[in-house]
Amino acid sequence: MVTLAMMVAIGVVISPILRIEGFCPTAHFVNIVCSVFLGPWYSLLNACIIAFLRMTLMSIPPLAITGQVFGAVLSGILYKASKGSIFYACLGEVIGTGIIGAIISYPVMSLLWGKTGLTWLFYVPSFLIATIMGSTVAFIFLQVLKRNGSLYAIQRKLGVMDYEKSKRTI
Repeated sequence: MVTLAMMVAIGVVISPILRIEGFCPTAHFVNIVCSVFLGPWYSLLNACIIAFLRMTLMSIPPLAITGQVFGAVLSGILYKASKGSIFYACLGEVIGTGIIGAIISYPVMSLLWGKTGLTWLFYVPSFLIATIMGSTVAFIFLQVLKRNGSLYAIQRKLGVMDYEKSKRTI
């Protein structure tokens, strides 16, 4: 719970960095790190709490939800399914947010929020660019932790299944 609270705090505090509507690469970084450290369901909870706080404290539209939750859970699911591949955790974030979340943002923003002039693919370019940026930083960060053995030590201390003995290199 303490780790989850720290991830939420980090996610809220660093979210204004490079943030414009539909573009928040720091959220994707936090999603992937949380998925690898805690798993898909804690990552989903983390994304929901961060999105709620960003919407209430920073007046961010519902894009905070659609731009986080799908990538967070898919990142964790692909990380577990691949037996610890950081690449697949990052890919899950890109697909979940960059494509699924971006497409779901259209009806949310046009029907519920009243934005006009949008198309189904309106948010895809900005969401994809932001997720690729955040995923790249998360990939490098987690690879460094993996190389020096810290990643597995963190996972063990958190009681999360680690994949140290996995033959995965990516």
